[in-house]
Amino acid sequence: MTSQPPSDGVPIPAGIIDTLAGLQDLDELPTAEHVARFTAMHNSLTAALSSIDDV
Repeated sequence: MTSQPPSDGVPIPAGIIDTLAGLQDLDELPTAEHVARFTAMHNSLTAALSSIDDV
């Protein structure tokens, strides 16, 4: 997926968009599986945000 500009014109990195897409079907999963999904999303967002400034 490519970066998409939000309404303010600042592009959102594709890794963040892809990670947030993981919320789309969360309500269809058993509650017990939510923690694993959130942990994976947290790790993915941390990596994506860290790469923005090469931190």
